[in-house]
Amino acid sequence: MNFDLKSMTLTQLERKFKDDGFPNYRASQVFEWLHKHTVESFEQMTNLPLKLREELKAKYPLYNCKIVKQQTSALDDTIKFLFSLWDKATVETVLMKYKHGYTLCISTQVGCSRSCAFCATGISGLSRNLLPSEMLSQVYVAQKAKGIKVSNIVLMGMGEPLDNFSNVIKFIDILNSERAQNIGKRNITLSTCGIVPKILELADVQPQVNLSVSLHAPNDELRGKIMPVNALYSLKDLLDACIKHANLTGRRTTFEYALFDNLNDKPEHARELAFLLKGLNCHVNLIPANPVGVKGYKTSKRESVNNFYDELLLEGINVTIRRTLGQDIEASCGQLKRRYMYEI
Repeated sequence: MNFDLKSMTLTQLERKFKDDGFPNYRASQVFEWLHKHTVESFEQMTNLPLKLREELKAKYPLYNCKIVKQQTSALDDTIKFLFSLWDKATVETVLMKYKHGYTLCISTQVGCSRSCAFCATGISGLSRNLLPSEMLSQVYVAQKAKGIKVSNIVLMGMGEPLDNFSNVIKFIDILNSERAQNIGKRNITLSTCGIVPKILELADVQPQVNLSVSLHAPNDELRGKIMPVNALYSLKDLLDACIKHANLTGRRTTFEYALFDNLNDKPEHARELAFLLKGLNCHVNLIPANPVGVKGYKTSKRESVNNFYDELLLEGINVTIRRTLGQDIEASCGQLKRRYMYEI
């Protein structure tokens, strides 16, 4: 892959242009064209001289993503995109509409190496990390496709964001720039299966970004069966890291808990979870899991979800039941990609 201009911060771009003999102010112009106006070619940078545009085009390729499939929910207007990347790899992105505006759920890797038992993405394993330009393009192309401005970003799509740490950090910095999309870091949420050392590093370099941890079980035995990462970092290690993260950042942790029928959705599981989280600066987001087509995992019954919620509330835990979106378009990441692979 040739030099990736779109993955550079403004400071890096200025340094690169200086090294290559271009005026410093041209770097600022190109950066704004790429990240504020979200153009996809040098030809569209109309305040640059034609000769310079031709030089830039010859020297620096631009890597964009293209929509190869799109599904819109008839239930709630959730939109799921399947994007093709420069090497023909594909990733999924989901656009959700809320009262406060639009939230975009993006992917950070092609596939995932963490192999959570209930996850459709992990079935195929990890192909590669996404570059900052590829994560940014998911935002830019989705906005253009629907003619909207996204207000919130969640890194909860395909892949484990903390396994692609440096690229994710650069993505956040570029997206947050006043000369780019200017999306506040407090409007960005990173979801992880629990990579303990990187959670602490995240607190150091991106303290304003919201941390969301995929928990899905109240004890090591059950979590170890469904989430292999638990063999590396126990629940105690993970919760200690979350406490340190909260103390360093002043931000509470959100714990995602997907409810599966007769697996982790019993009242005793709720009571065990409440005991585990008691006293932590946290919020529990209960997820009536979308059917993912993974054998042995079925969505919890509504009664079980409500009972689980009531148990946590009774124990004084801050908890909500996530609004279920896009069920008719298989909004859980990994499913559209897998079906597309079979279709072609």
